[in-house]
Amino acid sequence: MSKASGFLKEFRDFAVKGNAMDLAVGVIIGAAFGKIVDSVVKDLIMPVVNFILGGSVDFSNKFLVLSMPDGYTGPMTYADLTAAGATVLAWGNFLTILINFILLALVVFIIVKAVNSARRKEEAAPAAPAAPPEDLVVLREIRDLLRK
Repeated sequence: MSKASGFLKEFRDFAVKGNAMDLAVGVIIGAAFGKIVDSVVKDLIMPVVNFILGGSVDFSNKFLVLSMPDGYTGPMTYADLTAAGATVLAWGNFLTILINFILLALVVFIIVKAVNSARRKEEAAPAAPAAPPEDLVVLREIRDLLRK
């Protein structure tokens, strides 16, 4: 067997057997789950938070200009200032991302707690009594026949 075919066989064994397939499935499900959680935060929780606070919890346009390029006369927006080479401290964008992260972590925590609670209930359900071993059943039948 050549080194190339040995390498391919080893790679196939790695990819098909063991943890590689489990990891691939986990990554795919994780990506889909991430989209679901992101949608819960963005589409369900943030509108409620915005309604309660009476406005938008989007601070991405809040920033502090540390240095302005010489002769700059353009708009004072974050995108225009950074494109012109201004040094800008984007504290609002960081705050928005931090709030989104905290809400996302809260949603994941609630989902994990619900799953763990469901697992505990499932484990706590009494198991049906196990059937007696077959040899015990045969011995009981022999005993009953001998009694007759």
